Amino acid sequence: MKKLYINTGGFDAVFNNFKDSFGGDLLVTANEYKLTIKSKWANGSISGVRFEKEMTYLNFDLTFTQDVNLSIESNPMSPVFFAHCEKGNVMHSFGANGEIKCLKKDQSGIMSNSSSINSVLYFESHKHIQFSLIGMPTNNDHSKSDFADQVRTIFVQNSGNYIYIGTENKKIGNKFKELKTIPQQGTVRYLLMKSILREVLELEIAQHTYNYLTPFVPILNFAAKQLSEIKKLSHLNLSTIAAPVLFLKRNLHPKTLALKPYNQKLAS
Repeated sequence: MKKLYINTGGFDAVFNNFKDSFGGDLLVTANEYKLTIKSKWANGSISGVRFEKEMTYLNFDLTFTQDVNLSIESNPMSPVFFAHCEKGNVMHSFGANGEIKCLKKDQSGIMSNSSSINSVLYFESHKHIQFSLIGMPTNNDHSKSDFADQVRTIFVQNSGNYIYIGTENKKIGNKFKELKTIPQQGTVRYLLMKSILREVLELEIAQHTYNYLTPFVPILNFAAKQLSEIKKLSHLNLSTIAAPVLFLKRNLHPKTLALKPYNQKLAS
């Protein structure tokens, strides 16, 4: 079994840590990073995008050649992570001796860790794994917004640790598929990705936190603003791009939203 330790920090530091741990070639273009790995430890890639300091996105597409424990240092920015597993299983615990939770194919999960305890991810050897993480900091000057306040109130617990694993949600899965089909480059690609990821966050909160919901207008307005900027930069078929926003407006209207309660459980 290979045990790895990742220091948290800036995006550059995180990807350089991954490179030191797994080897491979790192390509950085503007705000996008891609580490292509072909080593004795793993084959595949880790890619990501940073959206200033308000949000980060990571995608793991890997097959490990032996069992791996990846210990991740707690982050002073107290980010909330929204995870989605597309293939294989992702196992997690708070600390090496904490209770292990499993995120299975097509499941989504939400995790926060404001304590000094590391998060540990477990990967089985010779099993293809694909999963995505959206990280949203809740403890810096860039996270002072109504939406960040909502996320912090719901998911940053007094105990320091929180994890919830939900059932399959096809809408969330389709958003991640949509993310992978964006062909554009540069600013247009960046804005499209940002808009889709913010929609994912809304769907995640709607799925897991019915009793904390606030109107969806702020995010819908955000998406509309992004489409306006994209229109200035591209001759794309905007009816195709706007479809997700229109879908949200039709289906997430406060008067028609009906969500069933769930039992939140804090991690041990």
